[in-house]
Amino acid sequence: MTLNINFMKKLLSVLALYFYISIQLYSQNDTIKYEIGVMGIGSSGVSSPFWLRANSYGVVSETPFNANFQAAINKDFGASSRLFDYGFKANLLIKKDANKSELYFHELYAKARFSVFDLIVGSRKETLGNQDSTLSSGGLLFSHNAIPMPKITIGIEHYTAIPYSDGYLQVKGALVHGWFSKNAYEQGAYLHHKYAYVRIGGRLPVNIEYGLNHVGIWGGNIPGLGQQPVSLSDYKSIFFGKSGGTDAPTGEQINALGNHIISQSLKLDLKISDYKISGYWQNISEDGPIYFICNTLNIPDGLWGVSIRNSKLPFIKGFLYEYLNTTDQTGPYHDKDGIVYGGGDSYFTNYIYRSGWTYKSQIIGTAFISKATFNSDGALTSLNNRVQVHHFGIEGDVKSYQYRLLTSFSKNYSSYDGIYYHPIPPEMLRNTSIMLEVKRKFSKIQNIECGLVVSGDHGKLFGNSYGGLISIRKTGDLFKY
Repeated sequence: MTLNINFMKKLLSVLALYFYISIQLYSQNDTIKYEIGVMGIGSSGVSSPFWLRANSYGVVSETPFNANFQAAINKDFGASSRLFDYGFKANLLIKKDANKSELYFHELYAKARFSVFDLIVGSRKETLGNQDSTLSSGGLLFSHNAIPMPKITIGIEHYTAIPYSDGYLQVKGALVHGWFSKNAYEQGAYLHHKYAYVRIGGRLPVNIEYGLNHVGIWGGNIPGLGQQPVSLSDYKSIFFGKSGGTDAPTGEQINALGNHIISQSLKLDLKISDYKISGYWQNISEDGPIYFICNTLNIPDGLWGVSIRNSKLPFIKGFLYEYLNTTDQTGPYHDKDGIVYGGGDSYFTNYIYRSGWTYKSQIIGTAFISKATFNSDGALTSLNNRVQVHHFGIEGDVKSYQYRLLTSFSKNYSSYDGIYYHPIPPEMLRNTSIMLEVKRKFSKIQNIECGLVVSGDHGKLFGNSYGGLISIRKTGDLFKY
C-alpha cells in the first residue's frame, strides 16, 4: 500500500468538486470568513523565549528576531442539526527570520460531515487529548507545538451519545493516516494514528472519561537501510503492533514493525454551581507490555493537571496547575550484561526513525522534551527527554482586555542515552519560563484585534532570554451564500 502526497491532492480535488455540487444543491446560508494578520518578535537571547515559540504550531521561529504574515479564508461547520455539512480552510503563511524566508500553506484542508461521521483531508490545527485547551503546557503525546501535518482523518471527532443511553454514555474516535516530511532523516515516513474515547455522565454533575491513543511511524527511506516495508500486510502489522516480515530490519522482525507510542488518559469533570473543576492524567508507553494506566511499568511518568473554570467572574475565568514527569522511563537500562530490564524507554526517540516523534524538526508532543536543534553536539534525536515540570496558568477578562499568564518551572535531566554512553551524568539544568499575553478586539474599528506578549527564560537550559511579540489581526465575513 503506497500512499503519497499526490494521492492526497487528488482526493482534495474530488472533495472540492463534491462540495461545489453540494453547494449548488443545498443552499444553507453559509459564510466564508477571512483573516489577515501580522506578527513581530524580538528577544535578547540566542533564541526566542520558550513560551513565545512553544505551542505556536511552529509559527514563531526559535531565532531571536522574526516576523510573519498570514492570510486565510475558511468556512466552518454550521448548525449541528444538519445531516450533511462541509468546511475548508486555506491559510497562507510568510515567515522571515535572520536565516531564511518561507512561504507555505500553514493550514490547507477540506472537511465533510455526514450525520456524526467526519472526513478531513489536509493539514490543520488540532487539539488532541483531554488537557485544558488554553492554559495547559500541552498534551503529553500531542501538543500545539509542531506545524500541522498533512493527514486523512475519518471517524467521529466529537463526543456522540450512544443510542438509547439518553446522553449518559458518549464516544468518539478516529482513524488517521499522515505523511511526515521528506526532508527528515527518514524520508517520506508515514504516520498511523487511531484513538478512542468514552465518557460517562452526560447531564450529571460528575463525568468520567477514558481515552486511548496509538501512534506508529512506519515506511520511509532510511539511510543505510533503504525503503521500509509499506504493503497492506505491513499496514496490518502497524495497526495491531505486530512484528515485521523478512523485508523488515532484523530488530523489527523480532519486535514490532515501526516505532509505536501508546498514551492512555483519564479525566474527571465536576460541575458545582458556576464552577467546573477538571482533573486529568495522561501517560505514555513506548515499550510493551501495555497495562491499564493505573498499572503501567513506568507509572511515575505522566502529565497530571487540575483546572478550575467559572462563568461569573470574568477577571479570573480559569486557573490551572500541571505536573509533568518523564524521568522514570522504566529505569535506565533496556538490557545490561545479558539481562533484559525493559527500561531506557527514551521517549520520542527511535534507533531506526532517528528524527523521533517530530514533524519538520518540531516535537509533536510536550514541548518540554527539547527538540534536536538545541543539541550542542549535533545529535539528531532529543538529548533532553527526562524532565520534571510544575506549570501554572491563569486567564481572564478585564474591561475587554483578555489576558493569559503562564509560568513553568522545569528540571532537565538530559536522557538515559546520555548517561549510558557517558560515565559522568550530565548536570541537571533548571529553567523558569514565564509569559503574559494581553489582547483586545476592537469591533468598532474594522474588527481588528491587537495583541502584546512579553516572555522570558531564566536558567541554564536555554540561557537567560527576554522578549516580546506584537500582533495585529483582522477578521470578518468575506461573503455569504
